[in-house]
Amino acid sequence: MADASLSTHVLDTTTGRPAAGLAVMLERDGTVIATAATDAEGRVRELGASLAAGRYRLVFEVRAYAADAFFARVALDIELGGGHTHVPLLLSRYGVTSYRGS
Repeated sequence: MADASLSTHVLDTTTGRPAAGLAVMLERDGTVIATAATDAEGRVRELGASLAAGRYRLVFEVRAYAADAFFARVALDIELGGGHTHVPLLLSRYGVTSYRGS
């Protein structure tokens, strides 16, 4: 049943600004099923729509966004159920924080 959707928002806490132009991928079972880049507000409003419930990997290509970042890539394994899931990422040069938003 395809009833899940996903969005994300990346904020660069080093600069205090949205992380515009950061590449994001959505994977399932090792296969990339969606790609996007964050907009000027650091958002990907719809990375996936009509997704089946289950486990996915959300990948942020940090090094391409910030060459001096400690983390080259941040990958989050998430479990999608029904409805919409929003996953914010707070990013600094030496740290990351994420949570399930609304």
